[in-house]
Amino acid sequence: MCAALLGGLTEMGASAYAEETVPWSHGIAMHGKPALPQGFSHLPYANPEAPKGGRIRLGVQGTFDSLNPFILKGAWTSARGMKERQMGQNIFESLLLRSNDEPFTLYAHLAEAVRLPEARDWIEFRLNPAAKFSNDKPVTVEDVEFSLKIMRDKGRPPYSDWYGRITEFERTGERSIKLHFKDGTDRELPLLISLAPIYSKTDTDAQTFDQSTLEPPVGSGPYTFKEIDPGRRVVYERNPNYWAKDLPVKVGFDNFDTISVDYFRDRNALIEAFKKGDVEALAFGNPATWETGFDFPAYNEGKVVKDVFEKGTPAPMLGLAFNTRRPHFQDKRVRRALSMLLDFDFINRTLFRGLYERTAGYWDNSELSSIGKPASDKERALLAPFEGVVDPDVMAGTWEPAQTDGSGRDRAVLREAVSLLQEAGYALEGRQMVNKQTGQALSFEMLVRTKDEERVALSLQRTMKLIGVEMQVRSVDASQFEERRFNFDFDMLFNSWYASLSPGGEQYARWSSDAADLPGSRNIVGAKEPAIDSLIDEMVAARTREDFVAAVRALDRVLISGAYAIPLYHVPAEWVGRWTTLDHPEQTPVYGHQFDNWWSATAAE
Repeated sequence: MCAALLGGLTEMGASAYAEETVPWSHGIAMHGKPALPQGFSHLPYANPEAPKGGRIRLGVQGTFDSLNPFILKGAWTSARGMKERQMGQNIFESLLLRSNDEPFTLYAHLAEAVRLPEARDWIEFRLNPAAKFSNDKPVTVEDVEFSLKIMRDKGRPPYSDWYGRITEFERTGERSIKLHFKDGTDRELPLLISLAPIYSKTDTDAQTFDQSTLEPPVGSGPYTFKEIDPGRRVVYERNPNYWAKDLPVKVGFDNFDTISVDYFRDRNALIEAFKKGDVEALAFGNPATWETGFDFPAYNEGKVVKDVFEKGTPAPMLGLAFNTRRPHFQDKRVRRALSMLLDFDFINRTLFRGLYERTAGYWDNSELSSIGKPASDKERALLAPFEGVVDPDVMAGTWEPAQTDGSGRDRAVLREAVSLLQEAGYALEGRQMVNKQTGQALSFEMLVRTKDEERVALSLQRTMKLIGVEMQVRSVDASQFEERRFNFDFDMLFNSWYASLSPGGEQYARWSSDAADLPGSRNIVGAKEPAIDSLIDEMVAARTREDFVAAVRALDRVLISGAYAIPLYHVPAEWVGRWTTLDHPEQTPVYGHQFDNWWSATAAE
């Protein structure tokens, strides 16, 4: 008994010693080590000499009715710019800050140091003593614990899922807190928690947290709200007493005195506002507009320029999402047949001046893509329990989207699509494609919100009609679109799946079975596939880059084989129109341009 007790004490002592030997660090990375050393002066894509002052006026299509983007009721219609990559963490901040020039690396911010063991079954933060909210109250471990718990209990997926995996909150000092997990299986989890928005416990109403609100929240970020005009405009004002302005991760950032974001229900109205200067920078995704839409006085006079930003990340996957909750889209042969009917070459030539590139998978133009690559032994081992889920040509790396002759009515492709629909139980009766068992015609609605989307949909509609498939095109405003997407009240719609070099926990919200029936979740298509769930688990648990790449490629193959969406197209770079009242650093980070490191050209004069 004494020996057993002594052994137990020895084991406990060894464990405690092992924890104490984990060093404090200025940053952590998903794989490998941070690229920047302790004591770095600034992030490589920031200009440390950027002048302060002036304003930036931005515009977006849509509306807003909430100032809490982290709950279900504010998921799709919250004000932009509170905490996001392109517009900045203007209101809310996190314990660590992500470098957008590395795949997934975080550096000290609200926390001045972090400890993370190899097993990743806990993470410990030591708060920066200078960290404070905009009302000058210090950021405390109580605020950190409160934020994670309130998001766990009342936040929306995936945040509620991530923070719900914390098994213990251990306050290890006046300014330090250690978060424990069940195990280290999800190796991305500690990093995701490091990016949680931190609220002021004393200034946040826990009882009403899950309700939409236009009451300005109290954050620790560099800006506060100056103006809130629901659905139309939000204006942020720089806090002159911002606590972190001299931190290395913030040098060269947050340069404008004010940031305004105007909301437009129509894309054309947004573009017209840009031409007049009411919006000073605008991203363009339509090649035709980018090529021919700049014949206006300000551009001709040199007051507006066209910037091209090269990214190092996978191409975003823009596609026509099938709602597989609908009976007629539950058979993937139907989805694949309809996918074949998109004549990309015809659409690209007639609508977009041939400037788009065809998208095939979910991580195109990166090492994570499965396109053109046969499955490795590691991938095959991961997919072995799910026989038949991946199509043979996808497994072999020979699959590609249907190739047409560009006529908009390629007969060979049409015949192949009809044959696939016949396999799925349909027959062409007269001019209608009919389900032989139910007698119902194959008919559905495509939801669109912009003229560009409508033009693509109408082109697809004409091709569908050639084989007796009836597709109605319904144009709705931004608020209706978001409401119907939130409630999965659609047959098909345009959706973007943005890709990174370090996909992980966010894939649960996009594709997992658990998220399929949660209103407001990112699982737009309603996927419920065990192979997807398993591969996301493998992805977040991967300890080496090799294992990680294998898991992502295998997932790419399952998603492609499932034909959950019709892949569309992507631009070869980021296209941004800019008034010369603004300027930006020469170096573009890996993840693309962002406005929080730009500055006012007039302030520099």
